[in-house]
Amino acid sequence: MTDKPGPTTRLATHTNDELYCRDAALVGELMGNVTFTELMFMQVMGRTPTPGDVKILDAVLVTLMEHGLTPSVIAARLTYHSAPEALQAAMAAGLLNVGSQFIGTMENAAKLLVACLENEDGFDVAARRAVQALRETRQPLPGFGHHLHKPDDPRTPKLFEIALTQEGIDGRYIDAMKRLSAIVDEELGRHLTINATGAVAAVLLEIGIEPKIMRGFAVVSRAGGLLAHIREEQENPTARHIWDVVEESIPYTGKAPGKGT
Repeated sequence: MTDKPGPTTRLATHTNDELYCRDAALVGELMGNVTFTELMFMQVMGRTPTPGDVKILDAVLVTLMEHGLTPSVIAARLTYHSAPEALQAAMAAGLLNVGSQFIGTMENAAKLLVACLENEDGFDVAARRAVQALRETRQPLPGFGHHLHKPDDPRTPKLFEIALTQEGIDGRYIDAMKRLSAIVDEELGRHLTINATGAVAAVLLEIGIEPKIMRGFAVVSRAGGLLAHIREEQENPTARHIWDVVEESIPYTGKAPGKGT
């Protein structure tokens, strides 16, 4: 009977005198010499990033960090109000809202792009069929539409511009996203913007990041924004006001004594 090899890791190890990330010495090589973005890319992707990789990933992280009092922020602020002794709980509550409806929608947008590009019937046919299927089932079009940024999301062309000026980026996925956008508009009979997460999907694909891990970068980015909101909550609390607004705005309609009808 052959012994089955045990699991291994290539991410990190340590000795008494040094720590290692992907075989690079943390103290001797990395600290003071690489940025957080560079090391994160190296750890996640298993290769040293090019300057273009770093430029694009930095732009994505900056893009997704902040968007005001969003559901993730509200969750973080209310959780901090409930448990101010556990800042990490408030951070975690906010990050749990990075999903398929908000912030993390680049995952499904990227999957759609890749599926259409790889379809044997050709991109246009596959894209049109996918858009029609989503509409028939009343599902949102991942990477499209925004309740505030109309007719266009200003972050999208800037992300494309940054990516296309980097060496080694051929624009295949950006071109595909623009073509998908044209098909979406044709099918809807109106313009629907490529939102920031749709743009993020395209530019992350350009640097070899797979759809299945894209949402993780959104989590990392939004964590920075949430920390800022929690600090503001410490200095200028809003959670109690948010709670009061909800209580006042959503009336009880049951038949409890003295309530409702």
